[in-house]
Formats: sequence, C-alpha cells, structure tokens
Amino acid sequence: MAKILVVDDEEKIRFVVREYAQFSGHEVVEASDGSGAVELCKKQNFDLIVMDIMMPKVDGFSAVKEIRKFSDTPVIMLSARGEEYDKLFGFELGIDDYVVKPFSPKELMARIGAVLARGSRERQQNHELLQFDGLTIDMAGRRVIVDGNPAQMTPKEYELLFYLVKNRGIALSRERLITEVWGYDYFGDDRTLDTHIKMLRQNLGPYRGYIVTLRSMGYKFEPPAEHQG
Repeated sequence: MAKILVVDDEEKIRFVVREYAQFSGHEVVEASDGSGAVELCKKQNFDLIVMDIMMPKVDGFSAVKEIRKFSDTPVIMLSARGEEYDKLFGFELGIDDYVVKPFSPKELMARIGAVLARGSRERQQNHELLQFDGLTIDMAGRRVIVDGNPAQMTPKEYELLFYLVKNRGIALSRERLITEVWGYDYFGDDRTLDTHIKMLRQNLGPYRGYIVTLRSMGYKFEPPAEHQG
C-alpha cells in the first residue's frame, strides 16, 4: 500500500482518482491547490504525488518546483494540455510521468503502479557505496560527495548519474537513457537529456570528464582507470 497525495482544484477529478486508488489498496490525501500540496508535503511523507498543472493561486509546476527543494517524492502531472513544451518543462523539474486530460482512470492507476514499482526497484538496487578517486557515490543514501563536499543535485540528476554509474563502461543511447530514467515514450528532441547531462557535469566539478559523450549515440560513465580523456 502506498500513501498518495492527489492535488487538483476539480473535486470530481480528486474523487475519481481517490476511488480507484483506494480500491487498489492505497491511502489517499487530497489538496485543492498547489500551496496546500506544498504544506502537506512539509508535514507528511508521501510515496507518490498526482499533481494537476492548471490550478488557482499556485499552479502545479510552481508547487513541484517548491516541493523539489526538500523532497524527491515521485510526481505524476495531470494536464488538459498536451503540448511538448509542457511535458519537457515538467520533466526538467523532475516529474516522473505526465498524463493528459481527459484520462482513463485505469491507465492512470497503471502509471501509478509503474512509478511505484520503479521506485521500489531503485531502493533495492541502490545499496552500493562507490569511490572513484575524490568522487564518492552513495546510492543508498542518495548522496554524491565531490572532494569531501556534498553535491547539490535535483532528483533527476541523481537518477541519471546512478543509472550511468550502474552501467559504467557501457555505451548508453539517448533513447535508452530517456526510457530508463524518465520512464516515458519520448517523441521530442534530446534537449531534456542533454540539459541534465550539462548540469550533472557541472556538479561533478573536476570529475565531469567521467561522463563521456558518444557522438551521434549517447553517453557512458567511464571510471578513471578506463577513461582516456
């Protein structure tokens, strides 16, 4: 059973999501706007947030941006708009999935199940503490230490780095990285991935070169002993 926060200014939407989620055995807490969601997240721990974008006072994007300052709880965005820009912006904020209204409640529950399962697998796998010269990667604690100083990263940057490290030495295509880290069918260009790689390299400082660009293909994490520059 998961504890899910459902945020939408439409009571009917909250009702439908609550009914289906509770039927699947989950606990549901509701909020009618973004500011209420932020306050709830400061006081309670949730396994997943279902967040509408278009809401009065504080919209979903602004709420997620604020929540990401102190929590990496998975987020599924709901929106009546399906433009690529909105999706890209959402994923750059660190959301995990994007569902366009009107939606099938059964499909939403399937997506909720997939996001929860992915998070469970990551918690089970991320038990390694890895050391590459002055770069320490603590997957269990979700920490990255650069020459003794903790790096400040977004949840998606952590996920991207951890995936690269777990597959170190392996050439990873852009398509595979998007699918495995973002978990959605990607139909746009590579701006989202490339932007995160750029920010990730900045956070790694002197160890930025460990993330190697494979021209016209993708990226790979190459440990020092194997890195040729």
